[in-house]
Amino acid sequence: MADANTLSTTKTKPTPGMVLGPDGKPCKPCTAFRNWKPPGSGSKKAAAGAGAKSTAAMMAALASGQDAAPPADPRADCPADVEQLGRATWTFLHTTAAYYPDRPSQAQQSSMLGLINALPALYPCSDCASHLGGNMKEHPPDVSGRSAFSRWLCERHNDVNVRLGKDRFDCGKTDERWKDGPADGRCD
Repeated sequence: MADANTLSTTKTKPTPGMVLGPDGKPCKPCTAFRNWKPPGSGSKKAAAGAGAKSTAAMMAALASGQDAAPPADPRADCPADVEQLGRATWTFLHTTAAYYPDRPSQAQQSSMLGLINALPALYPCSDCASHLGGNMKEHPPDVSGRSAFSRWLCERHNDVNVRLGKDRFDCGKTDERWKDGPADGRCD
């Protein structure tokens, strides 16, 4: 059996779509769930075994009188993938920007800069963190007030959207999306 040091330096060829972290190991928060499968695990035999286990578990639940319905999201208790982490992070950041003061104190501006500047150093997806860090060097954060910060954040998000081939968000609608809700009142 190899020791921990040997394992951490061993590099294997990743599954297509799997992103490796700086340590050379598969990076779950950098990779979409659909690409988490280790090499060779996508076989029909493995899928059949998983299906049989699922069926057996459902049959056992039925026999015991428990609800046998599968969970709404079978990955709900798995670590976040790159898509979940990204959505959650953008939701947090945009919502924070929407409630940031119009005239923030020096302490509030300093705290916001600390939060934003920590992302490239601490974000779990190293690839995402690196892109954000480079983008922030080109476009330093504007924490002078709620409107300016919301616009800056929306523009950074759109930079990511373009890089990922997604549509751009209309930055004139940040309050509608992240603070007030649509004019039709369906979020009230």
